[in-house]
Amino acid sequence: MALWKKIWSWVTTLGAAVIVSSLIGIFVIQPYRVEGHSMDPTLHDRERVYVAKWPHTFSEYPDYGDIVIIDSRVDRSRSLGDDVLENPLLQLIRPLNDRVFFIKRVIGKPGDVLTFKDHKVYRNGQPLDEPYIKETMEYESDETWTVPDGHVFVMGDNRNNSEDSRMIGYIPLDHVLGKMIYP
Repeated sequence: MALWKKIWSWVTTLGAAVIVSSLIGIFVIQPYRVEGHSMDPTLHDRERVYVAKWPHTFSEYPDYGDIVIIDSRVDRSRSLGDDVLENPLLQLIRPLNDRVFFIKRVIGKPGDVLTFKDHKVYRNGQPLDEPYIKETMEYESDETWTVPDGHVFVMGDNRNNSEDSRMIGYIPLDHVLGKMIYP
């Protein structure tokens, strides 16, 4: 009987640890790995970053220039179930097959008017000072982007090699999964 008590004690302790670490990963902090070169030179391919999840948990808007993790599947709504199933512990059991999480920089918030001319980004008529970008942006457009309520506009620092809001559109606030806090 004493052996079963020890086994039960170990099982319940391990179960509690899994639950607590899952809750921390869903609501507080989570590691991500950079995939690709869209954030060069700020972040590099395969680099590990840590992301604060509480802005997502409390639906807080990120600040201009914040580096965020986004769910690029903007054509579908998200739920708490997505957050649970995307937890790193569950990814060990059931990994996502497609690359859906992008790491990008916040360029526009609701109401901002963005234009792309002279190889620069203009927000509300003012050119952005962007010392973090890799090289001069080749992209220019006659289109004007006005960020709608409940959304943000994101871009990679490697503007010439980044799939971002210019391609996938505005990012709903609930698709901003967290804000990078380290490195």
